[in-house]
Amino acid sequence: MLHVTRLTLAVGAVAALTAYAPTATKPNVVTITATDFTFDAPDTIAAGLTTIRLVNKGPGIHHAVLIRMDEGKTTDDVLAALKQQGPPPSWMHEVPGPNAPAPGKEANVTVVLPAGNYTLLCFVDVPDKVPHVMKGMVRSLTVAPSYGAARAVLPAASITMTLKDYGFDLSKPLRAGHRVIRVTNTAQQPHEVELVRLAPGKKTQDVLAWLDKMDGPPPGEPLGGVVGVEPGASANMAVDLTPGTYSLICFLPDAKDGKPHFMHGMTREVAVK
Repeated sequence: MLHVTRLTLAVGAVAALTAYAPTATKPNVVTITATDFTFDAPDTIAAGLTTIRLVNKGPGIHHAVLIRMDEGKTTDDVLAALKQQGPPPSWMHEVPGPNAPAPGKEANVTVVLPAGNYTLLCFVDVPDKVPHVMKGMVRSLTVAPSYGAARAVLPAASITMTLKDYGFDLSKPLRAGHRVIRVTNTAQQPHEVELVRLAPGKKTQDVLAWLDKMDGPPPGEPLGGVVGVEPGASANMAVDLTPGTYSLICFLPDAKDGKPHFMHGMTREVAVK
């Protein structure tokens, strides 16, 4: 009888440990709709594993940058800090968000969101070199505590993309089809990836030149990506790839000289078969 009781307790202990072990659960899905120049999004969402869909219904290009603030700070504090020179204050924490899809399209990111107060921003500055946040494209967001959020982990991915100073490494070649890409930053400063499907015969430099003036038809289609990946952070992005040539680009300013990272060589062209 004593042996059975001990066995029962042992089984119960294993079950309890299993129940509280980190697991990849089904993510909450949150939709953010971007127009020129506003975000339509919920006021409050739950912490934990979250898929953020960015639907671009404006004629322009937009992304969704997520800033988590320390307790006591507000969106007004974020806007005031952005007007100052130098690096962002230590109470601002960037969390991976969906990068820019083409007008009429959508992009997504799956990330583990800690609870807290957030600010949603768009820093895209084309075509007139004025960041969209300066045109009112900013919104407050509350991420409320939820059961199990602390144990949430990212689901498995098809391939890993590593961001570094200054380049993109892929764990294996990209193939056509539905792909889930784990984006991880191992560098010393924040990075992003914008994925562009290039038009036939076009190169990354054609995309960069077109963004400067936006004259004529675009030389590629932005598919989205992941923006605001701080050192050590990771997020998943799901994308449907067709055969062709794609460009990976980081537009974030460098921590040392302020130049966009693509000017430091952080671009890469990959063939998808």
